[in-house]
Amino acid sequence: MFHKSNEKEVDITSLNSVIRTGNKILSIGYFMTIVALVLLGTYLIKEWKILGFIKELLIIISPVFIGFIIAWLFDPLVTKLQNRRIPRIVGCIFVYLLIIGGMIAISYLFIPTLVSQVKDFVVAAPGIFEELTNFTLHIIQKIDPGELINTAELKETIMSYTTEYGLAIVSDLPKYVLNIGKGIVSGGLNVVLGLMVGFYLLYDLDKVNNSIKHVIPAKWVEGYNDLTGRINTSLRSYVQGVLIIMFLVFITQSIGLTLAGMEAPIIFALFCAVTDIIPYFGPYIGGIPAVIVGFTISPITGICVLISIIVVQLLENNFYQPLIMGHTMKLHPVTIMLGLLIFQHFFGIIGMVIATPVIACLKVFVIFLNEKLKLFGKKEETKEEQPVAKKETKTKAKKKA
Repeated sequence: MFHKSNEKEVDITSLNSVIRTGNKILSIGYFMTIVALVLLGTYLIKEWKILGFIKELLIIISPVFIGFIIAWLFDPLVTKLQNRRIPRIVGCIFVYLLIIGGMIAISYLFIPTLVSQVKDFVVAAPGIFEELTNFTLHIIQKIDPGELINTAELKETIMSYTTEYGLAIVSDLPKYVLNIGKGIVSGGLNVVLGLMVGFYLLYDLDKVNNSIKHVIPAKWVEGYNDLTGRINTSLRSYVQGVLIIMFLVFITQSIGLTLAGMEAPIIFALFCAVTDIIPYFGPYIGGIPAVIVGFTISPITGICVLISIIVVQLLENNFYQPLIMGHTMKLHPVTIMLGLLIFQHFFGIIGMVIATPVIACLKVFVIFLNEKLKLFGKKEETKEEQPVAKKETKTKAKKKA
């Protein structure tokens, strides 16, 4: 009797071990399948030139995209107002009054100063280029005491290229102005159309959501609500946090660069705030030009600009990010860096901007699929072991009996 119970214990334990090994093999197989599908998709996208088509399509439907982003961002506020028995149309009008009022206030406060500083920077650009050339040659002379590099010839080459570039700018200035004007008019028209589309989408967003639920099978509705809820919560908090941090970086960097005696501080502060969207690499992309231009003005100005950028980055890393963002994305730094490199390769600087939210959405989607389909197994393997444990306790009780 005792011998048979021991054989059953061994059989059940070995069976569980085989099941675990099989689950691990299946997980590896699923992972390899996903990697193969990603590689196949990347190859097809490259060979069929799908990215160019997507880019053109996004340019054409950019007003719809802008409107969807506006509706998606402000839908929670309108929904809260609706829950307080305020009609949805009134909530949409109130939100749009806030948006348009904010745009007018920003334009009134910053655009005249920005235009003035752009003019000043254009006037000071030749002197800055000359100082930058002298600064570069001075550094070369310091690191090349053996005079292996002909600095006079290098300076002449740099100056010739700078002169040619400056003459090209002057000769093509009307064309540049015309292109900039076209871009401003086109962009402004897209923004206006986007605001109009966004208003209608904001008013009917719940109806659009209900229409999607009617299209998909009824058994998927619960999963659809769960998945969209997770993605919306994670992504919306990320986008809102990024916009707030951009604004804070712009304000603090403008103050710091102004105190440092920088030429056109608002331009460089705006550039730092925009590039700050890119994780890890963004602060360096935005800060290096400001530091270089600061050193061309004077060593003291360059040092002050460098201190200003470091202080703002310390504020962002230690106060802005923890207080506003927290752990919204919950992504490993290596994952973010790999995503930045991959998206930069395919989409350029825009890819680096959208890499983190896209990867976060993919992570939420993969976790959701894993919970529903158990693709990668569960960490809670104790549930599989519970029946074994119950049988083992029963056999032990029989032995005692």
